[in-house]
Amino acid sequence: MKVCEFTHPKSGPCQQLADPESDESLCYWHTNSLKTKANLKEDLETFAQSGKPMQGLQLRKANLNGINLVNLGHKEGFHLHDCDFYRADLRESHLFGCDLSNSSLMKADLRFSNLHCANLSGCNLLGTRLEGCRLDNVQWGEHIIQEQQAEDAKSKASRYDYWQQAEEIYRNLRKATEQAGLFEISGHFFEREMVMRRYQMPFFSGHRFFSKIVDAFCGYGERPMRVVMFSMLAILFFGSLYFMLGINDGGQLLAWDSKHSLLVNIRHFFTCCYFSVVTFTTLGYGDLTPLGLSRLLAAIEAFIGSFTLALFVVVFVKKMTR
Repeated sequence: MKVCEFTHPKSGPCQQLADPESDESLCYWHTNSLKTKANLKEDLETFAQSGKPMQGLQLRKANLNGINLVNLGHKEGFHLHDCDFYRADLRESHLFGCDLSNSSLMKADLRFSNLHCANLSGCNLLGTRLEGCRLDNVQWGEHIIQEQQAEDAKSKASRYDYWQQAEEIYRNLRKATEQAGLFEISGHFFEREMVMRRYQMPFFSGHRFFSKIVDAFCGYGERPMRVVMFSMLAILFFGSLYFMLGINDGGQLLAWDSKHSLLVNIRHFFTCCYFSVVTFTTLGYGDLTPLGLSRLLAAIEAFIGSFTLALFVVVFVKKMTR
């Protein structure tokens, strides 16, 4: 006999003996040893229905194929957080609403399982197989743990290793959610995948700079509103420059002039913004014309505008045709 190593988050370290022969022993499920009994799945289902705490279970490499851990008659699922399911066989398992937060699902096989409404925030999902899973309303958390580990890493090699792991996990999640038809969350995972890839590039490299620009402009094609916001800011920025440098309105100079009243200056400013809209969208009505340096600004804005509008069409169509 040996003392159970499990530490309950509320009551502290367990003082009972770990009895590997007792199916009902709380400590049995928390001993750091392989569970290879033939009826392990049935025993765990019985243990779950007994109402005993299930957090911190040690079930690495356990064969739990087809296990049913649905907490029938309750709004919340079973609390299985901080558990170890490393390389566990959980194919076709029923885990509806289960709280698996902060658990290790590293290389676990969850193919064709029901994870509807499950909480997977803080889980180690490296190498987890999720093909054919039901993933509706899963709580994934804001970030995966590898991102936090990369921030806390003391060496450059460790940070790059965690970023590579994070990229692999996000790629796996993207494919699984795409297969499940969850394109909105899939787009988020694609965006995070690209960010993790960018972090692995040399800091002062052209590839990383271009990747950052794409992220800032449109979130790697997943955030069309960023393109809209950039367009509005660009129009206001160039409109302000035209207001300072001046444009021609039928022989009248429209520009900031301290001799004019506030109302006149405001009217001229909005007219310059209108000219900026016309130039940005490359409409070119011809009712207003640039003067001096404003001509150079107009050419630059027209180029930026044509590129931005094309980018918006691509991003918008990508989002709408999924």
